[in-house]
Amino acid sequence: METHIPTYEEAKELFLKYNKTESLINHGKAVEGVMRYLAKKHGEDEEKWGIIGLVHDLDYEQFPEQHCTMTKQILEEAGWDEEYIRAILSHGWGMCTDVEPKSLLEKSLFAIDELTGLITACALVRPSKSVMDMEVSSVKKKWKQKAFAAGANREVILKGAEMLCITLEELIQDTINGMKTGESL
Repeated sequence: METHIPTYEEAKELFLKYNKTESLINHGKAVEGVMRYLAKKHGEDEEKWGIIGLVHDLDYEQFPEQHCTMTKQILEEAGWDEEYIRAILSHGWGMCTDVEPKSLLEKSLFAIDELTGLITACALVRPSKSVMDMEVSSVKKKWKQKAFAAGANREVILKGAEMLCITLEELIQDTINGMKTGESL
């Protein structure tokens, strides 16, 4: 079957077909925003990075036990380009896939996926309930509290920063900046 590069509209339609809960839709948009921000920062393809960020958890709501496995199947059936599929699968490296992040895009997605969840949790306990006034220091304070946003795997976040050869603080700042640019679907 011939593969193709998905358009943003195709990606959004597919994402919304499989995701109905507000939290997963918001997570997809947050990751998309950060990926677009990082693509711009590094002179990469913002649309491509954004699409990959948006659909990275495509199967999670309906198939949590088969996370990434079902995404691969769905995207292959939809004829998506292999580079997009590989990048999406790489965010689950060491957790639910054996696809190691190699490219800057893949390493970025791996690094920021869990971090967007932690930053969202940090924002929700702020008086503003927003990332718009979020500081790196606020995230670092909550980082130390292992029970806070316990689902956000801090080891994965640290490994991602290491893979990108940047400090945790820079990764947090970039992620906050990217989340500030996120729009709603």
